[in-house]
Amino acid sequence: MRVFRPNRKSKTGQTTPYARWYIEFRDHRAVLRRLPGFTDKRQTEDFGRKVSKLVDCRMNGDSPDRTMADWLENMSAKTRAKLAEIGILDSRIVAVGRPLVEHIDDFERALVAKGGSTKHARQAATRARRLAEGCRFVYWNDISASKVEEWLADQRAAAKNISIQTSNFYLQAIKQFARWMVRDRRASSSPLSHLQGQNVALDRRHDRRALSVEELRWLLEATERGPERAGIRGAERRLVYLLAVETGLRANEIRSLKASSFDLSGKPATVTIEAAYSKRRRQDVVPLRPQLVQRLREHLAVRLPEAPAFTMPNKDRLAHVIRADLKAAREAWVKSARAAPERSRREATAFLAYRDESGRVADFHCLRHTFITNLANSGVHPKVAQTLARHSTITLTMDRYSHSVWEDLGDALAGLPDVGCPAAEPLRATGTTDGVDAAASVAFCVARNGAECNSSVQLCAVSGDRAVGNAERKKTLENTGNSQEIIGGSAWESNPPDTRGTCVPTVLKTAATTRCASTSARG
Repeated sequence: MRVFRPNRKSKTGQTTPYARWYIEFRDHRAVLRRLPGFTDKRQTEDFGRKVSKLVDCRMNGDSPDRTMADWLENMSAKTRAKLAEIGILDSRIVAVGRPLVEHIDDFERALVAKGGSTKHARQAATRARRLAEGCRFVYWNDISASKVEEWLADQRAAAKNISIQTSNFYLQAIKQFARWMVRDRRASSSPLSHLQGQNVALDRRHDRRALSVEELRWLLEATERGPERAGIRGAERRLVYLLAVETGLRANEIRSLKASSFDLSGKPATVTIEAAYSKRRRQDVVPLRPQLVQRLREHLAVRLPEAPAFTMPNKDRLAHVIRADLKAAREAWVKSARAAPERSRREATAFLAYRDESGRVADFHCLRHTFITNLANSGVHPKVAQTLARHSTITLTMDRYSHSVWEDLGDALAGLPDVGCPAAEPLRATGTTDGVDAAASVAFCVARNGAECNSSVQLCAVSGDRAVGNAERKKTLENTGNSQEIIGGSAWESNPPDTRGTCVPTVLKTAATTRCASTSARG
């Protein structure tokens, strides 16, 4: 490799050197090449050494290391194109010099070619394109993580007021695009890989809730009696709601169904969702409840096999339809109250309201939430619920879609055993009870002299839990000086639990009383 600065002659014959220095080298084919460098000789020498290293990589079939890749991405587009023309540089690396919008177009086509839906590919590319335009990114080297964060923060501000979840969607789209650039060898690394999304729990705006059984019944009855909405009769809307809440099918999946999608003669009867319309991009066969089959049979009897099974409006109109049905059902429920106070109480509740006290909404997709929540509340095994919900992970089934209500939590807590030590007044220093309840005094002595409170708790267990802690009870009795076996015997059975759910066996009372008396005498 040689570094030189050529001279040129003017019209007057005067020789003047060029402003730039040049490098002269032989490429991987041993062809002599020249490239312009910089006005500074040292910078040109450094440039020549890196070009020589590129030639060595090309001859050995190696890829440039991280340092060389960063250098290539930041060099001028003209020099990069020249190296690609010579053959030293991979033409895909030269793509970094293309406008960013062209890469995003290629990214969208790659998502579709990979097997993704056109809608998803368009949505991801649109978000990445909008973010790039908002940050004024023209080329790949313009991408800056700090500028991305600033733009997203501005979008979340009061002027734009997008939610944190929407902000995270934009971040996911641009990061996905950056990862694709690296995988396609158009870039050496992603400048956005370290960015993380915000906590969506801090700004939830469209959380869905599950409808109760009573809410569902009122909704279905009011819908069937209701007028035609968006070209759908009330009876057909009721059937659509029932199908969604008993199968967990999404609105787009129901919209794609044909009459031939149903196999009502099988055991069990099933409905098939084609892979093109399933969210997980594979064919799903969903079982149907026998009570629903008869209604479907009557509805599909007049439809051709290839005809749509239901008259489903688009997404926006369907949202208005279910809101209207919820409103009609709520009004009917409020009017059914016999007394004015009861009517006022119902109006103050969120029963069948589109948005409840917690801000959660009841839209069409909440019927799917209701389906999975009902599976959980019915005691269905989580793995079975995951299969019926057609989820890839059990976490999604249990965390996002299984809604617990406070009544269920209260019932769960009510089933816990009463393990609290019985309350008692302290004994006086004289050693006598002086009117204090004898049973309470005995329990207090047992708690004080029976090692720890845990032991007294086990001694005071309810009769239904006799099998629990038998060894500990026997050991405690032996420690008190009474070796009589009472677990499972008449001494235990003759003393049922008191109103506080505790009991003290007769033998234990005697031993405890003796011990308390001796303690008092010593005191």
